Amino acid sequence: MKVAVVGATGLVGTEMLKVLAERQFPVTELLPVASAKSVGQEIEFRGQKYKVVSMDDAIAARPAVAIFSAGGSISKEEAPRFAEVGTVVIDNSSAWRMDPTKKLVVPEINAHELTTADKIIANPNCSTIQMVVALNKLHQRYRVQRIVVSTYQSVTGTGKKAVDQLMAERAGTPDAAPRAYPHPIDLNVLPHINDFEANGYTKEEMKMVEETKKIFSDDTIRVTATTVRIPVVGGHSESVNVEFAEEFDLDEVRDILRQTEGVELVDDPAQNRYPMPKDAHGRDAVLVGRIRRDETQPRTLNLWVVADNLRKGAATNAVQIAEKMLYMGLLQA
Repeated sequence: MKVAVVGATGLVGTEMLKVLAERQFPVTELLPVASAKSVGQEIEFRGQKYKVVSMDDAIAARPAVAIFSAGGSISKEEAPRFAEVGTVVIDNSSAWRMDPTKKLVVPEINAHELTTADKIIANPNCSTIQMVVALNKLHQRYRVQRIVVSTYQSVTGTGKKAVDQLMAERAGTPDAAPRAYPHPIDLNVLPHINDFEANGYTKEEMKMVEETKKIFSDDTIRVTATTVRIPVVGGHSESVNVEFAEEFDLDEVRDILRQTEGVELVDDPAQNRYPMPKDAHGRDAVLVGRIRRDETQPRTLNLWVVADNLRKGAATNAVQIAEKMLYMGLLQA
């Protein structure tokens, strides 16, 4: 199967190549695509060297699938060109997520909605993905009514420039790297991810609100979010307070989470076991712990949810979409 990875030299693109190899996706020809200045450079995939090609050359090759991680403006411009030649595009940017004509897919939840007509498919925001994976089966059992979520997001969510800023500050040479953030990030916490909107929330916060409703196909779910950047290199953490329509039993909640696809229960506070970013690094599981009842109001649960934002939050989810489409007969070699 001919596969294009657009943005192949970036943090997420590099992770996509790694995940494609690890999961043994049937790539017979790889088309790594990057900016014009990167064309001709070599990358390695499964022990072979591949030259970075231009967008036009990749489109002309008519790949079966193109996995994008190149930013919203590029996706808006180039994804339709791939779709026109029959390529299925799985896009990791925010460009298509809230387009009513495009599916927003987390495979464990709504891959069954995909059809042959879907040529551009949106990958949700990393923070949304891990939260809805954790809540999916609980939502089916008790029905989510309201979510209050606060995130603790790592710098890899911003990109290499942010990692460089953090490391330069940590080394005591803050001027050695350009700034990705308006303030220092080392030994600091920034309640600011993406641009602020007129309502006082950031775009990142509103993504979580809108995407959750779309993925669960339920506009009645109320979501409020505060998204925060912390000085951790990889792995996003979330404090999730969820109110259900039905009463729950904590033992049943844990049983449901144990049986939820993509979730690993890490919930033994007596032994100091709870999800942490370092334990999620390089893994695809969404780790869930600190499970307890909110004692201030009925039918409300507290969870702590952690995942590797470059993997399940981005690359792995995109590759899983391609796998599901292949299994469903929606991808043609």
